[in-house]
Amino acid sequence: MISTWSEWKRYPRAGRGENLEAPITPGIYEVRVAGTGALHSFGAVDNVAQALALLTIGSKSWFGRRDPEITPDLEYRTCATSSRAAAKAAAERMIGRRETYMSGAA
Repeated sequence: MISTWSEWKRYPRAGRGENLEAPITPGIYEVRVAGTGALHSFGAVDNVAQALALLTIGSKSWFGRRDPEITPDLEYRTCATSSRAAAKAAAERMIGRRETYMSGAA
């Protein structure tokens, strides 16, 4: 069973004390660049909150610190499911729909 998507939320920036709001259950997440809507990352996972927290955002400098000026302005949404299998099936359906749309739009 799949629930509905959450609203788009701003992805927390490092050093600002902002928090992620995501389920700790299986589900799907989507991260996009706020200004353009370009897809940054997408996945079907066992723990949505953990997957979003571990995402690599921006680039790292030679000294191992992230450069805040290079970090894109991102936003994310989530969708909880009853199991990882349900999340994977829903993600595959979404990917299929996007591929069909893109092939028709080209």
